[in-house]
Amino acid sequence: MTFPAELKYTKDHEWVRLEGDTAYIGITEFAQRELGDIVYVDISSVGQEVAAEDVFGTVEAVKTVSDLFMPVAGTVNEVNSLLDSQPELVNSDPYGDGWMVKITVSNAADVEALLSADAYGEIVGA
Repeated sequence: MTFPAELKYTKDHEWVRLEGDTAYIGITEFAQRELGDIVYVDISSVGQEVAAEDVFGTVEAVKTVSDLFMPVAGTVNEVNSLLDSQPELVNSDPYGDGWMVKITVSNAADVEALLSADAYGEIVGA
């Protein structure tokens, strides 16, 4: 399993890539492996301000449905439209084309408080 060093991570298995005050958010390779084949992503929080650790959507796998938790507070600007027709991108490219939402971060310093790749790897036993 890989955990890119330039990303930040949560104990709930989301990752964050910060670009200025915009953050891309998705689920980690560990999470998608645990869930199995992703068949549907449901995110209806576009335009909404979502607090850190609040649910911003769900991901459905063959075996289960799992909530998606917002890593940091922000306003959801965009949902990855590719996931409408290709939810399997979450499995094949979780850190690239498989991103889920793009948000405007309320406080960029909050991203720095998240887990590093090494710290996240220790949590999941990688």
